[in-house]
Amino acid sequence: MKIILNILVSVLLLFGGIGFQFQTQPKEDLWSMFQRVPFKEKLNRDFGMYFFYPEFTEELKALKGKEVVLRGFYIPLDLIDSQMLVLSKYPMAECFFCGAAGPESVAVVYLQSKVPRMKVDEIVEVRGILELNATDVEEMTFIIQNATII
Repeated sequence: MKIILNILVSVLLLFGGIGFQFQTQPKEDLWSMFQRVPFKEKLNRDFGMYFFYPEFTEELKALKGKEVVLRGFYIPLDLIDSQMLVLSKYPMAECFFCGAAGPESVAVVYLQSKVPRMKVDEIVEVRGILELNATDVEEMTFIIQNATII
């Protein structure tokens, strides 16, 4: 009986640990979560202009500072030897910078190492820590820090 109890406890701890590991990962695609973030137009006194500021949902706030995975299209920047890349939900022709998509469709990724050589619109998946930017208009809204390409 004692052996069966030990096995049962071990199995529960094993599966409990696995369940805990997956709790930090959202049950749905991050892009869908980003899309539900409303943006409100507000005056930025430093620039003397109106900008759209995000009002993050509770589900995204719960992921802030946690490890997430994001898969998207690589958007090239003219930065040599950079550790930063931009991922888009859409190919470059449709992305926020070139097409009609909004700020909820792009994320900046800060890698642990230099960006490898990639092609425009190459599909890339990264793992890193989610940060949310609600105030700095010179930074993107959705940020993945300390990331690696997987």
